[in-house]
Order: sequence, then C-alpha cells, then structure tokens
Amino acid sequence: MPGISIFQDVPLVPTDHVFAVNQRYNDDTHPKKVNLGIGAYRNDEGKPMVLPVVAKTEKQLASSIEDGILNHEYLPIDGLESFTDAACKLALGPDSPAIVESRVCGAQAISGTGSLRLGMQFLRKFYASEVVYVSKPTWGNHKKMLLATGYKAENIKEYRYFDNGTNSLDFDGMCADLESAPEHSVILLHACAHNPTGIDPSQEQWKKIAEIMKGRSLFPLIDMAYQGFVTGDPDEDAWAARYFVSQGFEVFIAQSFAKNFGLYNERCGNLCAVTTDADTAHRIRSQLKAIIRPMWSNPPNHGARIVATVLNSTPLQTEWRDILKRMAGRILKCRKLLFNKLRELGTPGTWEHIVNQKGMFGYTGLSVKQVDFLEKTYHIYMLNSGRVNICGITESNVEYIANAIHEAVTTVV
Repeated sequence: MPGISIFQDVPLVPTDHVFAVNQRYNDDTHPKKVNLGIGAYRNDEGKPMVLPVVAKTEKQLASSIEDGILNHEYLPIDGLESFTDAACKLALGPDSPAIVESRVCGAQAISGTGSLRLGMQFLRKFYASEVVYVSKPTWGNHKKMLLATGYKAENIKEYRYFDNGTNSLDFDGMCADLESAPEHSVILLHACAHNPTGIDPSQEQWKKIAEIMKGRSLFPLIDMAYQGFVTGDPDEDAWAARYFVSQGFEVFIAQSFAKNFGLYNERCGNLCAVTTDADTAHRIRSQLKAIIRPMWSNPPNHGARIVATVLNSTPLQTEWRDILKRMAGRILKCRKLLFNKLRELGTPGTWEHIVNQKGMFGYTGLSVKQVDFLEKTYHIYMLNSGRVNICGITESNVEYIANAIHEAVTTVV
C-alpha cells in the first residue's frame, strides 16, 4: 500500500469558471438546455461548425501528405513562415509600410493565449516598465497570464471601461485612467469585439485613446482574437490596430484563428511585432525564439497550414471572407432576435445594449442571482457575470431564452 503522498498539502484549484459552466451544461440531461457560456461559434442549429473552406483545405492537405509533398517534420521554432507572413498581412494590411519596410516579425504561437503569453514574456524581460493596465472588466485569463509571466499583482492595474449604469463604454473614465497611468506602462487593448462586454470604442474614440497613449509613451499590447467577427470584414475590424501602427507606435498584436477559422482545438495563433526598423525586428525575433524554445519548442503545423493555404490563395481567401461575413451576419441576427423578443414581452430595463454591442459576446446586465436562477430553473447556462455567447441563440430557442430572462428580471431581485 502506498504511504502518505509528499504532495498531500497541494491545495485544490477550483475549475476555471468558463470550463466549469461548460461541464455543467454537458452533464445536464434536460432536453431544453441552452449553452450561452463558452465562446465558440454555433450554427443555426446550435451546433459546432467546421467552415466549408477549412474542410476543403484539409482534404487538399491530406492529399499532399499522401503524395509525399507534405510531412510531419518539426516546424522552425518561430513557426510556419507562410503562416506568420500571411497572419501579419491580415493584421496590418498587405500594403502596410511596416511590412514593406520589413519592420514586422511574426512568431507562431499556441492560439491567442500563447500569442499573448509570448508577448507578455518578452515585455516582462525587455520592456522599461513593469506596470500593465487591463480593461475593467477584461477576459478572465489576462490577469492570470500576467501573474504567471511574473508581473506583480500590485503592478497589474485596471482602466475603467464598462459603465454598469448605462451598459455602455465609460469613455471618459477610460481616458482619465490612461492619462494618469505611469509613463511607459503597457496597456492591454482589445482590437474589436471586446471580451466580455461586446463594447468597442468608435474610430474617433480610438484616435483619442491613441493620442493619450502617445503623449504618455504607453505601449499597446493588442489582443485581436475576433478579427472579422464584428463587421464580417477582417480589414474593417483591424482598423484600431492599423491606426496605432500608422501613428508610429511600436506594438505587439496577439492574433487567434480559433474563432474566425473555427480552429478552436488546433491552437493556431501569431504574435505580430511591429517596431521601428528591420534590424530591431530581427533582434526581437531572435528573442521570441529564445522564449519559445523552452516553452513549446516549436508549434504544431496543422492549423497553421490551413490558415496559410487559405490566406495565400485568392479564391480560397475570397471564399473564407464570404463565410466570415455570413457568420458575422448571423450574430447580428441573433442579437436582434433576442432584443425583439424581450421588447415584445415588455421585459423591464433597457435592452438596446444587446443590439449595440459587437461580436460574439453580450453583456446582459443580469445579476449573479438571476444567472443562477436561469441555470437552475431553465437550464440556461452563462457566466456569472451575465456574459452570454450570442451564437447560442437560435430561432428555435430564442422565445424560451427571452421568457426565462423576463422571469428572472421580474422575479429575482
């Protein structure tokens, strides 16, 4: 019989909230259960979706492997060059002066999380400031990654972002907090489809944000996980990131292809670093490779090959952009479905924020008790912040969801 473990005093860490909600949904056998929790696109039937252009490309890649054209040898430490080049062009535009002047380097990473972690690790080691600001609220993993990277908790600050009273952007508060941030602080920004609120600054507001950040010498670390999911146009959704580059900022952009290519479990991401000259970009690349080597050594190829094949083929990229536009259109349709049903029911409160917010997520304004009521009474699962995945709404379940929300709002105080 084994004795007492030397690890007996290791504390138990609660399951991550997002995945805990998803597990409860999976364990639920109720026929009308609805998953509005985890951030993954769903089709009109509420099912996971493999993009047709991705399925087509996978067949093409499989044929290339059978023919001996492709294999499963290691990629370089910084990844598949045809992928990282295409990813940076998607982020910045193919005609970006930064790309033309070779002031950009891309490093393949383990989806958006790995891209952010890679950028944070570099900044922690080489950047002048140890102070990082994140939006209030922000994606739950941002602070965890910063702490894991070595940033001290007291140096991880928040800038005001969401106004609970109006369910809108607290732009004045955001600007005030950026104005008072110590010079050279790192500011983590969401390029579009802010997670979790779905609220994005307007282009004029972005210009003001950039002006403040330039005046305070603040460094933009941009999380771009949802490019194309707001308007259906990846170029339009990249406007803020491209504007910062056009204003002369050095910037790190963390890209994910989980959502816009549906490659969730392929963990396909890219860190796009924009700097002042080709020599600096070359030196940054060498350090990113040095960080990658003892972490994941080199990245997986399958997702990167899919993205590279699509983005480097005009017909396939056109097909992908058409699909992306339809996906973004469906999200807008889902927002209107829920808004119209709540309005028909006369649900107390102002629900315009549901249609004004952008991207896959909606910040409903529901309380923790109301969220708990919806799960226990109606088997509708969402985060306790009231954040919902809009894609989980369908024509067949929207009435059920709206009635449940109406009851929660009217009976649970």
